[in-house]
Amino acid sequence: MKNFIIALIVLFSVLTVSSVFIVFEGQRGIVFQFTKIKRDANSGEMIVYEPGLHFKIPFINNVRRLDARIQTLDEAPDRFVTSEKKDLMVDSFVKWRIVDFSTFYLRTSGSVENARALLKQKVNNGLRTEFGTRTIKEIVSGDRDGIMAKALASASSSREDLGIEVIDVRIKAINLPAEVSASIYDRMRAERTAVAKEHRSKGQEQAEIIRATIDAKVTVMLATAQKEAQEMRGEGDALAAKVYADSYGQDPEFFSFYRSLEAYEKSFSSKSDILVVKPDSDFFNYLKEGAKIKK
Repeated sequence: MKNFIIALIVLFSVLTVSSVFIVFEGQRGIVFQFTKIKRDANSGEMIVYEPGLHFKIPFINNVRRLDARIQTLDEAPDRFVTSEKKDLMVDSFVKWRIVDFSTFYLRTSGSVENARALLKQKVNNGLRTEFGTRTIKEIVSGDRDGIMAKALASASSSREDLGIEVIDVRIKAINLPAEVSASIYDRMRAERTAVAKEHRSKGQEQAEIIRATIDAKVTVMLATAQKEAQEMRGEGDALAAKVYADSYGQDPEFFSFYRSLEAYEKSFSSKSDILVVKPDSDFFNYLKEGAKIKK
């Protein structure tokens, strides 16, 4: 009897636990009776359970919980074509959440991955339409907000189709494909190289002009300095000649004697100097006179 009571208690506990389920905050619950979704008896609509404590039939009803929070769809960049038939790589993301859980489950079988694929296709179709009506210049120059607004409006039909509310569509980056970027960079590099060469040639031309101007100024300055030096040297020579003349005028005999001594000193400054002259030459006039005085 005691074992029977214990078994009843255990069975009752299991049934009690199995008949209760909790839907947490940020979730919604859908109950299945075997393989069929539990619906309202009057309206026939799918019953969606709000967060809280709920009851079900043990071993007959199963619960499927769905995420009701805001989610992000952020996939790899996609290729879009502009009105100029130019390719662009667009990196975007979408903020979305489930608002109609019955429609969402019927359209996607409750799979978030299926919902992501369908939502991505819908958003990309809207973006492809907007990019296809604009040029690259219009897209890059500031029409990005208009593109995102129209893509968001286009994706708003997801509420009726998938039970999803698209909260925001944002474009993170717009780039050219890798092969196009490489050719553009090569062309830009060639243009910059040509500009650099032009600047260098102009700089060399200006350097030659400056160098020639400085050389001309230096030549003029040297010529002027030489001219002034010659003039000063001529003035000095004239002044020396005048001094010599004045000295000669005061005492011609002494001046002649002094100049002869200077001539003797320069002529016999070295022991190896040899002078061949006539003995009666005037060059030795004062030497002869000195010899006569000694006699």
